[in-house]
Amino acid sequence: VGSSYSSFEAEFLETHNAYRKQHGAPPLTINKNLCRSSQEWAEYLLSIRTLMHSSGEYGENVYYAWSSASKTLTVESWYSEIKDYNFGRPGFTSKTGHFTQVVWKDTKEVGVGLATDGNTTFVVGQYLPAGNISNAGYFERNVLPHDFVCCKKLASIRNRIVFS
Repeated sequence: VGSSYSSFEAEFLETHNAYRKQHGAPPLTINKNLCRSSQEWAEYLLSIRTLMHSSGEYGENVYYAWSSASKTLTVESWYSEIKDYNFGRPGFTSKTGHFTQVVWKDTKEVGVGLATDGNTTFVVGQYLPAGNISNAGYFERNVLPHDFVCCKKLASIRNRIVFS
């Protein structure tokens, strides 16, 4: 588990930071205490074979696969919820909570845990400070549009100005 785990940790972090950059969010750093906590929770989930959240004071994403987990596929599956996120009406929904935590601008640190028996894999990501805070304005300030979406909107506005 040693060296493969640290490469998993590095790729998990790199994948997060690549997505975060597209949304104007600063890069995360690894928090070893969160890694320990994430690892303990991932091992617990594997032991009970159930996907559920812990009750810690941090943000948390959980992932489950019937095969060995790919660090990029794990984060990509969370990020893929962007298709259901409405930037015009920002806020929390159960269909987009993983995505919003990945790109939450105010989050600074992440930890990751991976537990597998060779067939079943659980991955846990834990985040500080936690994202998905529903106070007024928090989603607008922390879940920024993807730069492509932003640029497309600007182009559309420019076209209307030029051709109107």
